Amino acid sequence: MIEELPVLESKTNKQVSPDFVRISAASAMALRMQSGRFSRDFKFGGINILLNYNNGCLSDCGYCGLARTRPGAYEEKSFIRVEWPLVDTDFLAERMAEHKDKLTRLCISQVTHGRAHEDTYEITKKIREKVDTPLSLLIAPPVLNREKLQSYFDLGVDMIGVGLDAVSEETFFKHRTDVPNGSLKWDNYWDIINLSREIWGPWKVNIHTVVGLGETDKEMIDCFYKLYENQIFPYLFSFNPEPDSRMGDWDQPEITRWRRIQLVKHLIEFHGLKKEHIGFDDIGRLVRIDVSDEKINEVIKELDGGTPFKTDGCPDTEGEVGCTRPYGSYRPTETFRDFPFTPEMSDMDVIRAELKLDEIIK
Repeated sequence: MIEELPVLESKTNKQVSPDFVRISAASAMALRMQSGRFSRDFKFGGINILLNYNNGCLSDCGYCGLARTRPGAYEEKSFIRVEWPLVDTDFLAERMAEHKDKLTRLCISQVTHGRAHEDTYEITKKIREKVDTPLSLLIAPPVLNREKLQSYFDLGVDMIGVGLDAVSEETFFKHRTDVPNGSLKWDNYWDIINLSREIWGPWKVNIHTVVGLGETDKEMIDCFYKLYENQIFPYLFSFNPEPDSRMGDWDQPEITRWRRIQLVKHLIEFHGLKKEHIGFDDIGRLVRIDVSDEKINEVIKELDGGTPFKTDGCPDTEGEVGCTRPYGSYRPTETFRDFPFTPEMSDMDVIRAELKLDEIIK
């Protein structure tokens, strides 16, 4: 029995956080609050929650669906090209308690707003009173400091995510600082990343990285090494242009490039691929993976059963990915760019063709 979400026709000041939040369409489906189905059947228990304000997010990132200057009313804007229905926070907490046995990970996403910290704290408390599912925060560095971060840790938040997105300072400046209503600062983001690492410890902080914002392969892969050296997880996204955003007419990253970066990230993370075994041309494009190491060679032959191409996300209690965010990097009608389930044999045949490994394996 599907219970449709309450219809919330008027947008009053009372329908903002912390009393109201938005949840992803996939989350609404998982909690049986909205009807719908995925293009393939798979278990889904990662609930994604987004703060909501009448004046929206005060940042203005060139690629983001919630950008301040993107045309349209805030309540009608998409985020990562999916719908985010508005729901009462108490109702949501009760609903999650009813379905707690199938929940794998909860994540509250902040926006850049003066009330984001205090509202995140209140929402987290409400949820923690009802369910003990592992809970992450995707934070907005401009509104935070050490004291505020510590308050989340003390409340039981077990992982922190930071949407750095652009992996080089130049690309960050172009799309997040030097914009009509910008002001986001590269150094501020790294200050909060480093503070989070100090408070939460190793492998409890993750950084969102987006392929396709104008960075080079070398910049992306260098960022992976920097994060791993500091025991911080990079989570990988493929740029997925939002209509009417300033980057709405940009292309997605070419599929072969995307697959190769997925594979290299996996080899670094799980198999110790060394920097000197990766080659780039003079414009920073990946052109060589040295597989003289027998272990690496075997991994590439088997492609680890599809694991390199699965969604990055915070884990469930068993250590498996608990937040699989289906359709975060692609449309339902498009090729799966990251898989919220283990790719099937037919998927792997396609992936092998997309990788064109014979061009870069030496």
